[in-house]
Amino acid sequence: MKAVVLAAGEGTRLRPLTEDKPKGLVEVAGRPILTHCFDQLVELGADELVVVVGYLKQRIIEHYGDEYEGVPITYAHQREQKGLAHALLTVEEHIDDDFMLMLGDNIFQANLEDVVRRQREDRADAAFLVEEVPWEDASRYGVCDTNKYGEITDVVEKPEDPPSNLVMTGFYTFTPAIFHACHLVQPSNRGEYEISEAIDLLIQSGRTIDAIRLDGWRVDVGYPEDREKAEALLEEGGEDLDSQNAVES
Repeated sequence: MKAVVLAAGEGTRLRPLTEDKPKGLVEVAGRPILTHCFDQLVELGADELVVVVGYLKQRIIEHYGDEYEGVPITYAHQREQKGLAHALLTVEEHIDDDFMLMLGDNIFQANLEDVVRRQREDRADAAFLVEEVPWEDASRYGVCDTNKYGEITDVVEKPEDPPSNLVMTGFYTFTPAIFHACHLVQPSNRGEYEISEAIDLLIQSGRTIDAIRLDGWRVDVGYPEDREKAEALLEEGGEDLDSQNAVES
């Protein structure tokens, strides 16, 4: 299974850390964020890494070259940062089967293998790792609603009034059907082509999307303090009791 990594953004909220480097090369615990991502994807069995680059793209290409730990890397260029659905379309020509998708600004110590396993069971058209967050934080993310079977029935991007506190974490599996949905997406009020809108189109077309609850922790490295949080968790050996308790409750 191929793995797509989205790493084109400028990382403006991480400045000054991103003034001279792309977000993916910001170090967490002495290693670039993308290296953490690549390690996990290789461990999950990725047979090719397809990396979407944009801001200071040459820095990433020069750093990693054409392979990582023996796994080939293909680069796709997102010339303008117009949203995740727009970014995903840059890799369409490279994908012809089920694939993993990881946002290249997340650090995970979690059950990613459960998401991949669910996709391989051919039970779902897509599977997402989802997390319960405090209600006051939900509006920062893509928010999900689920039915009693654990299937996602609705996704709303950064809503002012979140319908739930269950959010997408930045790790997904899809079939190539997602590309057709991305082509149909119209710009949002933010002027971006939102992946949540593409997912909603999949749901409306009758596709099954399973939600896998996060077991462990993840940090979306959007601000300098997020990097510090991720480093503290990694130094603790990957244990985050608050996150564990939130999942178990």
